[in-house]
Amino acid sequence: MHRIQVLDKSFEPYLSSTAISARVKEVASEINAVYEGKKPLFIAILNGSFMFASDLFKEVSIDAEICFIKLASYKGTKSSGQVVTAIGLDIDIFGRDVIIVEDIIDTGKTLDAFLPQLMHQQPASMKIAALLHKPEATVFPIKPDFLGFSIPDKFVVGYGLDYNGYGRNLDAIYKLAE
Repeated sequence: MHRIQVLDKSFEPYLSSTAISARVKEVASEINAVYEGKKPLFIAILNGSFMFASDLFKEVSIDAEICFIKLASYKGTKSSGQVVTAIGLDIDIFGRDVIIVEDIIDTGKTLDAFLPQLMHQQPASMKIAALLHKPEATVFPIKPDFLGFSIPDKFVVGYGLDYNGYGRNLDAIYKLAE
């Protein structure tokens, strides 16, 4: 992997597509073991989680459903501090085992605002599967139950993560060059 340019910013290699693929398979294995005999509903948060959700769901061998919602809190390279719901949940989650699929947990504000809305609908259980978690940046008490990688508080793009809408199509993850 080599340095890349996304709009006006330069990024350097961080996580290879091979490393991501291997870890996604491991996370799916953990989920398969925990939910054996159950039929969980995966709720993938768009736009960022689409690649992770797709690859993860292909590796899940248990009976499961998936749906997508859109929540947004980013502008450029910083969290806007506002959580906006653009596309709502259209499946009844009452009594269901729910797995939230998120690309990255940064400050935790997005999920902190969204989880109470889901809990109000009384799912049987709710867990979070996140590709990335930035523990140093986390302000709200959100911890993933299934985690791909714990990373430092650096801005990253690729594998669904973007910089102003660009870079999502990269098959690896790159960090902002210092």
